[in-house]
Amino acid sequence: MRNISRSPPAPERRHSDEPLSIHGGSGRIRKKSLQSNACLSSLGCDLITYEYPLNERIRTLLRLENLFERASHFLVKEEDSRDHHAALLTLLEILEVVSRADLKSDLLQELERQKQVLLGFRNNPQIAENVLKQVIADIERTSAALFAMTGKIGQHLRENEWLMSIKQRTGIPGGVCEFDLPSYHYWLNRDSSKRNADLQAWLSPLLPIREASAIVLKLLREGGRPVKHVAHRAVFSQMLGGKTSQMVRIRLPRASQFIPEISANRYALNIRFGTFGTRVCEADVEFELTFCNL
Repeated sequence: MRNISRSPPAPERRHSDEPLSIHGGSGRIRKKSLQSNACLSSLGCDLITYEYPLNERIRTLLRLENLFERASHFLVKEEDSRDHHAALLTLLEILEVVSRADLKSDLLQELERQKQVLLGFRNNPQIAENVLKQVIADIERTSAALFAMTGKIGQHLRENEWLMSIKQRTGIPGGVCEFDLPSYHYWLNRDSSKRNADLQAWLSPLLPIREASAIVLKLLREGGRPVKHVAHRAVFSQMLGGKTSQMVRIRLPRASQFIPEISANRYALNIRFGTFGTRVCEADVEFELTFCNL
């Protein structure tokens, strides 16, 4: 049985001293510049990153990433049944998100598109060939696992009447108490290793979705250059001029205490900064902005 861990997905592995940034949409693989690193250092080493998706597909992938990370977090804590309760509720949330009919086909198409872009960089002396080969191999392996998934995603969970009875009760505050679901109370009191085995069995068929999403989001996050800006009196606006992006990333020093409220469409990006507990802010705010695109 395959275990979930919090270790980074396969594409995160590095076989070079210098990291690569892969730009699928622009058709470039470039080594991250020292200038970019200096820009981050000037903002402080302890940063908070805010990501704002600009289309529904990326919004779905970010939600899945968050849910899979949460499930992994609670799965590794085997002693307390409350952690396994949280893991099971997260699994049911994942089921809701993966129910999108076109999720699998979207991921397969994007992985194939990125693979073809990367194949064009073979034998390029400016590219770390071993890193390129590893990324392509990870894409091929993940695509094969994704393609091998048959039927509707998560169907093995929907066919489990016991799990669906729990899902039905989770919408009710306190709806999974022992007097509501005595069989669930029994399951929570089973040996932790048996609970963990059940959770792994239920989650394992969904792992190709997690791995494919991780690759796409990694490539997306590396598909842009960070630029420093100042929001005068806590307000920043930028016309996009027809430039297509799929996600915006904003980085701030953790000590700054500023929180961005982001709104965007195909024409403009607007950011209003506030502080925790209040929406009123008149300070000038330094931040780092990245438009990400595949």
